[in-house]
Amino acid sequence: MLDLFRSFLAVHRAGSITAGAQVLGLSQPTVTAQLKALEAALGRPLFERQARGVRPTSAGDELARRIADPIDALQGLLRDELDAPTTGTVHLGGPADFLCDQVLPALAGRFAAGLQVRTTFGLPDDLLDRLLNRSLDLVISSVRPRRPGLRVTPFYDEVFALVAAPQWSTGTAITSPEPLRKIPLVAYAEEAPIIRRYWRSVFGTRLTRTVDLVVPDLRGVLAAVRRGAGASVLPTYLCDELLATGELVLLAEPELPPLNTLYVVTRSDAGPRSAAVVVRDELVRATGL
Repeated sequence: MLDLFRSFLAVHRAGSITAGAQVLGLSQPTVTAQLKALEAALGRPLFERQARGVRPTSAGDELARRIADPIDALQGLLRDELDAPTTGTVHLGGPADFLCDQVLPALAGRFAAGLQVRTTFGLPDDLLDRLLNRSLDLVISSVRPRRPGLRVTPFYDEVFALVAAPQWSTGTAITSPEPLRKIPLVAYAEEAPIIRRYWRSVFGTRLTRTVDLVVPDLRGVLAAVRRGAGASVLPTYLCDELLATGELVLLAEPELPPLNTLYVVTRSDAGPRSAAVVVRDELVRATGL
């Protein structure tokens, strides 16, 4: 019966029999037969077949809600018995600047103890897809995932600051974007999402101008701003040291600066002694949240 529940849960989370079979490493006919056997045993349909994939019935949703945690816990315990605890290679995904500046230094002491890490840089949706299809084991996400089959732990609050080289200082902390009109803006994307959010949160208005320089890595944005290219909004973990030495200055000092919570995400069936969970717990301890 356990195999039937595992197959049902995989299909429920994946949204199709084909995708669920791929997650399980089984053939589609095998999973289809298991679902039919489970539906026969329970005496009710669990899915409605559609042109693309399947949609769970109310009975299917209720069954998934009741068995997800026990099945995931059992899967994790079984993996812990089969795998070497706290060792192995962890495939880790997240934003490049945060992984390089914060995550990898926090894990430095683990490598001599046998941990191996392979990193992948990318955006949350793509990385979470890879986590669910098991090509990644752990993801740092800048948005809170709402997908089934994932265990989500908040672990770091990014605080954002509007900074520039001293030559662009206005002399006093600004409270509106008007004094910034003559200062070039540097962003990591054409849409400038971080700067737009700062404008809304701090200035209470929309960003209406086009950015002057786009660098698709916050470390590149920092390097350009440090050399006088213009102003940008950056997480303080990247610019605190330069602010302390005076190489950068704060252009605004809001009482409540914008922040964004980062999440460390594993699959729900990762065992408590798995390398992915060990790394997750190490990161949570390191940040103190």
